[in-house]
Parts: sequence; structure tokens; C-alpha cells
Amino acid sequence: MHPTFSAVLLAGGKSARMGRDKVYLQVEWEGAFIPLWKRQLAVLQSITPERLFISGARKQGYPTSIRVLEDHWPDVGPLGGIATCLSRSQSDFLLVLAVDLPRIQPGFLKKLLALSAAGCGVVPVHHNGFEPLIAVCPASSLALAIDRIREQDYSLQHFIAKLLENHLITSCEVEASERIQLENWNTPEDLDRSLV
Repeated sequence: MHPTFSAVLLAGGKSARMGRDKVYLQVEWEGAFIPLWKRQLAVLQSITPERLFISGARKQGYPTSIRVLEDHWPDVGPLGGIATCLSRSQSDFLLVLAVDLPRIQPGFLKKLLALSAAGCGVVPVHHNGFEPLIAVCPASSLALAIDRIREQDYSLQHFIAKLLENHLITSCEVEASERIQLENWNTPEDLDRSLV
């Protein structure tokens, strides 16, 4: 039987470096300008996850049909959102996507899911670092996420390293043609560069 997966849009960040809430940044998608959260949700819906979550507080405009999960472990960064969604998902895998990756395409996410094997997820590697905000985590990674939180080590790089050590995830090198999809909007300068 093919493994099942749920998906989460990580949208709980404070957007401090951007100076305004990133979820409402306008981005072009299928010929129209829409809020970034809506684009990312459309990408995730297109790959038909078993369940779809938004991690963070419910914000204006979010559809009532989507489950919004506030962090069970608040103030620990994205790891708290990932752990919360892993604890609520009943699927074999949880596909994680951050809201501030405006170039990500459904095909790239499908590739990651296809590379996932029984009990073992996938994380892209780029510039010798993991890309944990576009990763497929197995359900069994919840215990390690909670361990990291208890240890007060909220680094996603450390979390992924632990998953690798425990054979719960493998890494896949990002191809040159895929690198644009990892573009990240963290600051107004990132936004300006992207719109040039």
C-alpha cells in the first residue's frame, strides 16, 4: 500500500525581518496577484494530501475548511509547528512547506514524496545545508521533535541531523534547475530582488 501523507503550511512566524506579515505579501499565481498564503495553499491542495493544515494563528481570509493549528509548543520557532502537526496528523508522512518560499512548484513536492520510502522521509540539501522548511517527515519523527524541544534545541538543522542519524530521513541534492524554487522571502530586500 502506498504511504499516506498530510501537508502543513508553516505560517506562524512573526515576520520581524520583513517588517510586515509575510502571509499577505502579493505574489503572481496563474495570471493573478494573490496573497502568498493563498498561493502556497493552492500548491499544497494540488498534490492532494490526506489532510491539510495551516500552522500558526488563524488569520483573516483563511478558509474555514482548512484546519488551523496553533502551536502546542509555542515560542520555539518552526519546530513547534512541525511537532504540533505531527501530533495531529494520522498519516505516514507530513509534508512541510514554509509560507515564504514563493517559487515552489507542485512538481518539486511530488518528487520529494516519490523519494520517501516506508518510514523514511526526505529533505532537500542545498549549499551544504538542509532545507527543512520543504521536507517530508515520517510520523515517527514526532518523538525526536519533542526531544529537541525538551532539550531547548529548536534548530531545524539539528533536528534534521538527528533524523538522519536515526535513519528516519534521507537527503536529496537540489538540481541546478530547481534552485530558483528555494528562493526565500525574509526581508524587504529579498522582495525587491525578486521583483526586479
